[in-house]
Amino acid sequence: FKTLFSEENFVLYKHWAYVMALVGSTSFLSEELREIGSSFRMALMGLRAIPSPEKHAYRLAGNMFSQPVGLFYGEKYFGPEAKKDVVDMVNEIINKYKERLQTNEILSAETREKAILKLSKIEVKMGYPDKVEKVYDRYELDEKSSLFDMVSLIGRTRREFDFAKLTKPVDRSEWAMPGHMVNACYNPFTNDITFPAAILQKPFYSIKQTESENLGGIGAVIGHEISHAFDNNGAQFDEKGNLFNWWTQKDYDAFKVKTGEMIKQFDGIEYHGGKVNGELVVSENIADNGGMAVTLAIMHKDNGNFQEYFKNWARVWCMKAKEEYIRYLLTNDVHSPTKLRANIPPRNFDEWYEAFNVTEKDEMYIAPKERLVIW
Repeated sequence: FKTLFSEENFVLYKHWAYVMALVGSTSFLSEELREIGSSFRMALMGLRAIPSPEKHAYRLAGNMFSQPVGLFYGEKYFGPEAKKDVVDMVNEIINKYKERLQTNEILSAETREKAILKLSKIEVKMGYPDKVEKVYDRYELDEKSSLFDMVSLIGRTRREFDFAKLTKPVDRSEWAMPGHMVNACYNPFTNDITFPAAILQKPFYSIKQTESENLGGIGAVIGHEISHAFDNNGAQFDEKGNLFNWWTQKDYDAFKVKTGEMIKQFDGIEYHGGKVNGELVVSENIADNGGMAVTLAIMHKDNGNFQEYFKNWARVWCMKAKEEYIRYLLTNDVHSPTKLRANIPPRNFDEWYEAFNVTEKDEMYIAPKERLVIW
């Protein structure tokens, strides 16, 4: 800390903070300044124009009032029937995960017991929360104020509200994502998984899709988020979200060997003029691998359609982006490029080869001894 914030570095930090605050404020001033403030990001990501004023206003409102907007979205577009269906799927995946841990080759009985306990304590947040935080009651906005002043007031109120939590017990009912966000997450500090309503639509999920399609879509994503509890980061936290080593040294050493194999499977793959950094993306690849493993195990229960499963798995990773943005993600994103997420995980599982009669003559083939399953 003393090295990072030495007298010389602290001066540089203040200059950096000043520039970041200045550039960050341009979005709330004039259209001319909004465009100037976005110029670096546009060049970095290959964007030809800034979002329209209407789209900018929508995004700003959705961000400043994320929980009320998410609650409205969830109640309007995600019904109780679908919510029950997905929660049932989550419970089935967790139970299947427990079964798989019972026979996992790298876990001793002692570590396995604690891993199953952690699974049992995972809290599931599905669709949207029942209520929003009280912080929104504290916004005292004057319609005569400028946009900049309103945003500044909201930001200050939000920070004061969050700082007040420091002396209070952890509230595990809080949501990390609003209901209108297309995303999902695992929080190691609270041991919970969140699935906003907006991701619970085609191709990830639909109550009208087949079970095989849903397992290849949202089911694998659910398994992915659960697997983050046991990736190289999540494995360091216990069932309560505390930083605590609950592994035996022998088991953790065996897990690190598997982690190294996952790094090697992706590391150095050439992609859009660059190369994949296997260490950067390893936690997400462990999660993809675990999500696919547990849902494929469920597929066998009802003689599922494995072609439907794998086709929908590939479908959810479809992406359209500028070349500059793809290269930017390659150097910064902890997720592998979406094309590789679609094409590499299936190769680790026998079901892939059986579903499409894949042989050593095909590009989507890897030798059995090189196939990797961790969880």
